[in-house]
Formats: sequence, structure tokens, C-alpha cells
Amino acid sequence: MQSFLSFFETMPLWLKAGWVFFVLTIFWILEGYYQFVFTKYNKWRHAKTNLILLAFVMIINAVFGLITVGIFFWLNASNFGILHLFKAPIWAELLLSILVLDFIAQYVVHYLLHKVKWMWRLHTVHHSDKNVDVTTGTRHHPFDFIIRETFALIAVIIMGMPIAFYLFYRILSVFFTYFTHANIALPKAVDKALSYVIVTPAMHKFHHHYKMPWTDSNYGNMFSIWDRLFGTFTYEDVSKIKYGLDITDHLQDENISQQLKLPFTQTVNYK
Repeated sequence: MQSFLSFFETMPLWLKAGWVFFVLTIFWILEGYYQFVFTKYNKWRHAKTNLILLAFVMIINAVFGLITVGIFFWLNASNFGILHLFKAPIWAELLLSILVLDFIAQYVVHYLLHKVKWMWRLHTVHHSDKNVDVTTGTRHHPFDFIIRETFALIAVIIMGMPIAFYLFYRILSVFFTYFTHANIALPKAVDKALSYVIVTPAMHKFHHHYKMPWTDSNYGNMFSIWDRLFGTFTYEDVSKIKYGLDITDHLQDENISQQLKLPFTQTVNYK
């Protein structure tokens, strides 16, 4: 187990970036065969906006990577964090760390991005996409992503986890981000059964419905248990899902400059 985790600790930067594009490509291909929604749109033009936002995300990732290294040096020296308060098998510590990261760095921050008005302004960029597919997983306003990364570091400090745990979580998170946004349809019974434990493509699509209450549901990224536990889980008739966001519907969702300015646009009635 230790040697397995060491692989992620020593994983070179090019391989981490390669994983992002590998998973993105796999689901892009699968979307051509197992589509969830059959809509006609220019997939490459749509992807351009989202991939430009991905470039911003990767730059922010690099900056936070430097900050993260400093935090892990401090954690190793200070023995700060919950994991230093008890002894457990490494697999149990890893599982606990992933659960805490998924809760704080995904569910909690995502909930706040919907409920805190100034944060919601930033998050509308993600929801303004009218053609949700695998590239939508990369669609975050830079300030939105900075907030997410900050919460991830908070979770790391609370747990006092080794860097290998965090990097393994990041690899899993990339997979789930593209898996849940991808325009793919699992067999209905399979999707619904999996949704009792993990976030599935159909489950997450309700979150991208153009208006509430579905927009304010299914906040999870990896585990669906948080939505079930806190009463934010939704799974109804998938044929009723319509993508986009009612308050920004008059704006161009494929215009990168428009999307970067969206949180500060006075013509949008942020509720």
C-alpha cells in the first residue's frame, strides 16, 4: 500500500497533466457512442471556451502546488492534524482522508458557492453552460477555483494528511469531475444503483438544470452520501432536465470574455 501511494507522491507534473487530458479524451470519445442528451451543437466551439478556463485552472493549480508543498513541510514537522491523534491501518487513514476532502473541498464549498451571494456570482459561470458535456467539468471562473483550492487546503490541514493521500485524492477527483459531467448515459438501473454511493452522470445532470430547486441539489463530487445525509439529494425524471441558467440565459455561454465578466455583470439579477 505504501509503495502504491509513493507513486502518487513522486508523480511528475507532466504525468498529472497527462491524466487530466487522458480522462477528458476518453469521455469525449464515449460521448459519441453513449449520449445522455442528443442535442446539436458545435462541440469544438463549445469546448474552446471551457478549455480556455481549464488553462486558468491549471495555472492556479501550479501556484497552489507551491503553497501545498510548504503546508506539507509544516504538517510533517508539527504533527498537526486529526491523523496524528490515533493509530490506524494506512488504508483506513486514506479512506478517512478522502471522505473528509470530498466533504469539505467538494460538498461544503459547493453548497456555499450556491448559498453565499458573492460566491454564487462566481459559480454562475459553471452553470451558464447550455450544453453540458465532459468539458463542462473544466468550466470554472478563476476566482471560483481559488475558493475551491483554499477549502481543499483547509481539509488537508485539519486532517494533517501525508501529501500522497492528497495527490491520490486529486487523481480520483479529476476522474469523477469528468465522469459526472460527461454527456454519457449509463443503463438507468445501473446509474440509479450506483447513485446510492457515488455521484453518477444522471444524478449530477439534475444539478445543471436551468432553475431551482434542482439547481440547488446534488452538490457532491465523488460520494453521494453527503447529499443523502443533508437532504440535498435529487433523482427524478431525467427527461425534464434543461441545461443552462435562467438568470443568465440572455448572455453568450460560449463567449470567453463574457464568461470572465459574468460575475460582475450588473444586468444579471443574482438572487
